[in-house]
Amino acid sequence: MSEGENRTLSAKLGRFAVVGVLNTVIDFATFTALIALSFAPLLANFLGWAVAVIFSFVVNSRWTFERAERFSLHRAFAKFAVSGSIISLGSSTLAVYLLPPLTGLFAAKLIGIVIGAILNFFAARWSIEDRIV
Repeated sequence: MSEGENRTLSAKLGRFAVVGVLNTVIDFATFTALIALSFAPLLANFLGWAVAVIFSFVVNSRWTFERAERFSLHRAFAKFAVSGSIISLGSSTLAVYLLPPLTGLFAAKLIGIVIGAILNFFAARWSIEDRIV
């Protein structure tokens, strides 16, 4: 990888981190509001993720990553949502389901979000730029 490619990747990681922080706030705030409204934790987790994944796709596809030459909005969103559901929704659902006795519900949600965020950079780059590295 050239020095220019390294700088570009670093910039993308920085922008992805900014979007990730905002995405985490949106996901966690939605989850918390729905729990306060007496939604079941797994349903609140799914709905929080759904709101956050839409926000994340819109911002990442316009600001963080370069769109592939043959960018298809529907195809890219499908790839982004499927990979996100496996990674983000999967990790947060497992955490919300398994960890509350050990950590409490809200800490479990945050643990799931952090694990998902780490893995999501590569999934987002794959879905929008059609490359992993």
